[in-house]
Parts: sequence; C-alpha cells; structure tokens
Amino acid sequence: MATVEDVRKALESVKYPGYSRSIISFNIVKDIRITETGTEVELQLTTDKEEVVTALRNGVERVVGEVTGKPVQVKITTPQGPAPGQAADPFSQKASIPGVKNVIAIASGKGGVGKSTIAVNLACELARKGRKVGLLDCDIYGPSIPLMMGVKTQPEVDAEERLIPPVKYDVKLMSIGFLLEEGSPVIWRGPLIMKAIQQFLMYVVWGELDYLLVDLPPGTGDAQLSLCQTVPLTGGVVVTTPQEASIGVVRRGIGMLEQVKVPILGIVENMSGFTTPDGQRVNIFGEGGGKAEAERKGYTFLGDVPLFVNIRVGGDQGVPVVVSSPESDAAKCFAGIVDKLIQKVEK
Repeated sequence: MATVEDVRKALESVKYPGYSRSIISFNIVKDIRITETGTEVELQLTTDKEEVVTALRNGVERVVGEVTGKPVQVKITTPQGPAPGQAADPFSQKASIPGVKNVIAIASGKGGVGKSTIAVNLACELARKGRKVGLLDCDIYGPSIPLMMGVKTQPEVDAEERLIPPVKYDVKLMSIGFLLEEGSPVIWRGPLIMKAIQQFLMYVVWGELDYLLVDLPPGTGDAQLSLCQTVPLTGGVVVTTPQEASIGVVRRGIGMLEQVKVPILGIVENMSGFTTPDGQRVNIFGEGGGKAEAERKGYTFLGDVPLFVNIRVGGDQGVPVVVSSPESDAAKCFAGIVDKLIQKVEK
C-alpha cells in the first residue's frame, strides 16, 4: 500500500502552471490522506483562474492515481484573507524591505543584451540626480556588477550579522561576487539560489533608499521567481536588443512579469546601432525592435542606447560612462531613460 511519503514524492513531478517548480516546492500541498477507498489531496490556492485549477487538479489526479491505484479526490481550499483574482499562490506573501521605497527589477528573457550595463548606468545616473540608490546583483552564476562598478572588497558585517553593502559612486552595492574568490564558480541548485537572493534582500543593511535596482540574470528561472515571491516590486524594466531573435525571447520575460503581477515600467533597447567616424549610421542588430514591441504591448518605451566605445570601456574599467563622461552622447542616452523612469515611478 502506498504511503503519504510516496504520494508526496509523486507530487514533486506536478509543476505549477507556467513555472518549472513543483507544487511541493511552492508549499501548495497542505494535506494528504490515504484511506482504504481512496486518496484525498488538499491544495491551497489564492488564484481563481479556472485553467490553473484544472491543470493542477488533472496533474494531481494522474500522478497520485498511478502511485496508489485508487480513486483520487483533489480538494481546493483558499487561505483566509486574499480576495478573488489575487496573484497566484507562490507570490501572495511578500514583505517590504525596511526603508526602501521602490524595488525595480532590470530584466530580460535573453542573455547578452547588456542588461548589467544598463543597470549600473541607470543606478549611477539616479544617484547623480540626487536619489538614494542601491544596486543588487542577482546573477548568482555570472555576477558582473563588481567588475562594472570597480569594487572588489568584501562587505563588512554589523553586530546583528547583517551585511553592510559597499558604496561606490553613491550607490550601495551587493553581489555574490563580493563573497567569492575571483574566478570561483558557483555550483548551486535552485533552493540555494533562492535563499541567497532572499538574504541579499532582507539581511543587508540597505538603509533609506529611493530606489533599489535588482539586476536579474537572463531567463525566467529561480532567481526571478524568488525576487517576485519575496518582495513587492514597484515594477520591471525590460532590456532588449533590436533584432527579432532577442525580441522573441524577451517576450517571455515580459510574460513572466505580467503573470506574477509585476507592472512593466518600460522597455529599453540596447545596442541599437552605431555611427562610424564619417557619420554613417550602421544598425548591426536591426532597428526599432524595442520601440515596436513597446508600442505593440502598450508599454512605455524608455529609450535606446546605441553602441558607444566609452560604454564598453567604462564597464571594463569599473567606471560607468555616466560617471566618467556625464556630458557625452552615451551618458545623455542614460540620462534620458532615467528621466522617463523617474517620471513613471514618482508620478
């Protein structure tokens, strides 16, 4: 006869619709009861979406029936408090970061679009405009903020064993890269990544901030889900390049933010082209894809950033271009994006 543990193990194969994580990891399964006549599984949800409920019910009935060989009854319950139509269960309980007014995710569905470059320059430009700013590097496997901000020192620890973020260019910083030896790989499974991000959000002395920018890794995996599950986000800024290959994948990132009820503050198009010394405009990756996608979805187009050598040099040398050359054409692109972002958030 199958045991409760056998049923629980089987339920690990049932994914929450739209995500790669199981209903067990999301703590949706509240009770399992096995009798002589059948098995009852209680799921606690805060969504009333029929397609989600049906998919979960069918998935549970299938895998549990295979294990027990008996009829399966799936009981759907809701916790006390949430109203119908609230966000899906994994993202219903969130805690604000003390002192932080706005948490903004810098996201993309695709790697190699220059998302970290956008993040560091936006953070530094916000600080130049008098805002109190923090920047959290959530790319656990490939942290680049330490290099781009020119910081290698380990954070100090206060009396309560909380991390004190280093400060550079008036921006408070935190990254897994500060805690590792240079070149050391991070070989972690999803739960460790999620725990690290939660600690970076809640156990770092961020102090009073107007903006905490969170540089997410590409994709729609554990890091993104952990951020959305842990804190209420003011919104997300989506970074893309002009070509269709990038736009197509970025749509998945937009879809993830939409599904977990995170407002899209706008879209930034990076690497939108460059100007040759003789004044000719060359659009290597195409033209206008980010703006067209923003118009298609009805989101704000925050601006584009052409290819400039001094942007690349600034990232390699740890001095973002908005700091090293604030009057340059490259820096003015970021300034324009920040102006629109401030207007969008603070309106």
